[in-house]
Amino acid sequence: MSSPGPEININPKEQDFTNAKSYLLTTSLETGINLYDHLSKVLTKILDERPNNVVDVFEDISKDTKRSKFTSQVDTVQDKIDQSTEVALAQIQKKLFSKGEGEEAEPEQDEDVETPLPNLMELCFFFEQAGIGLNREEIIRVWLALKNLVDTHPLQHVRFWGKIFGTDQNYYIAEVEYRDNEEEEAEEDEEPEEHQEEETEKEADEGEEEEQEEDDTPKPDFKPPPTIPKEGPKQGANKKTYFVCNDPGKPWVKLPTVTPSQIQLARQFKKFLTGRLDAPVVSYPPFPGNEANYLRAQIARISAGTHISPLGFYQFDEEEEEEEDAEARDNFVENLDFEGIPIRDLVEPSLANWVHHVQHILPQGRCVWWNPVQKNEDDYEDEDEEEEREEPDEPEPEQGPPLLTPLSEDAEIGNIAPWTPKLSSSLVPQYAIALMHSNLWPGAHAFASGKKFENVYIGYGHKYNQENYSPPAVPAVQEEFPSGPEITEAEDPTPEEEAALRAAKQEAAEAQEEVEEAEEDEDEDD
Repeated sequence: MSSPGPEININPKEQDFTNAKSYLLTTSLETGINLYDHLSKVLTKILDERPNNVVDVFEDISKDTKRSKFTSQVDTVQDKIDQSTEVALAQIQKKLFSKGEGEEAEPEQDEDVETPLPNLMELCFFFEQAGIGLNREEIIRVWLALKNLVDTHPLQHVRFWGKIFGTDQNYYIAEVEYRDNEEEEAEEDEEPEEHQEEETEKEADEGEEEEQEEDDTPKPDFKPPPTIPKEGPKQGANKKTYFVCNDPGKPWVKLPTVTPSQIQLARQFKKFLTGRLDAPVVSYPPFPGNEANYLRAQIARISAGTHISPLGFYQFDEEEEEEEDAEARDNFVENLDFEGIPIRDLVEPSLANWVHHVQHILPQGRCVWWNPVQKNEDDYEDEDEEEEREEPDEPEPEQGPPLLTPLSEDAEIGNIAPWTPKLSSSLVPQYAIALMHSNLWPGAHAFASGKKFENVYIGYGHKYNQENYSPPAVPAVQEEFPSGPEITEAEDPTPEEEAALRAAKQEAAEAQEEVEEAEEDEDEDD
């Protein structure tokens, strides 16, 4: 039999000393210090300074030691300790994990009640299999931030659109749809701006009329091309509404609606976002708006080109299909009989089993073409009826691919395919999901598994270009008007020339009078 090991005898006094020291090392929950370190600092200060009657001033020394570690948040005499960005952000995001006042007393809702809040953790699980998306900790904060958005706005549908990186801060983007009854109230904030623009145009027209009355200087006949109107809410490029924030927990800001001119000019340059919505967009050609408008234009372009779904998941309504043409249809419904497409068929190179479910944006900047040469009846009333009306040539309507067009019809980028299909795992294909990566907009991804699919964008908001980007050239300087006798300034006449001109005019007047008198005499004789 093996002999038992040596017994360890613990001295009770040493055990008491260890327990006492552990007790002194206990950290206070209010101040964050412990008594052992505090006594060490007090004794060190006493031994260094060696004051008289140390027993009488021991309490004062202890208070001074504590006071030296305290920094008031409102004191302007002492230097404040600046919080790090992580601590400041943590204090903002702390509100996401706490309930508001009165929420604890609310009754629990049934699980069957529909909520516009998406199951973001489930979608994160699918994207995580392909290494796409955000980490789980960040997704939880985004999820809670979307919950705050749902609680403060009357929304019918909410979706995490994606994340766009900026030079100073990033943008977390939420795609929402208002309820039918609340849409008009939500759009009231934008109407005063349009009225202000109309008033300024009227004032400008009145000012021009006053100038014409006072000044007879000829005005140019050039008329600028008509302004292309933007599409209304729940139509075309403005079908969805978007909210953004720089970090989960910070307030959501609603982006303005996009105009065709903003989309047209956003296609002509590339610019990194700063993360500040009020930042000016310094570019050529000049962009009509600030960074909030430029961000909204890029979101519209990315959504139109990269939001895809499996073939058959959506279908057109049968009633609308009979009334409208295929190209004019802009609404669809979910197919309740959709059974899903096998994963192997979704990753075929033909891309025929994926379709676009967002309308294509035409070169005009709208999803539905608008005729720029159409005139109102008021314009015809202003013109004289006797004058012949010169009707401009009717432009050819712009056309694009209709809704639910397969990805197989997308144009190639040079010799690169517009999409790259992929399985999430080739080792365990029976549990893999189908993935789609956009090569036209790097950062746009989509997945499909059974009846579930989702799109997400995480990138800088720039479109791929085969050639290196170079700013557009400045147009040539306009030529001056050719010099001619009609605009050449004449030299002033000499005094002799003026006297000769007056004498010639006087002789002509006298001759005219003699002719008139002779005619009168002839009339009298007759």
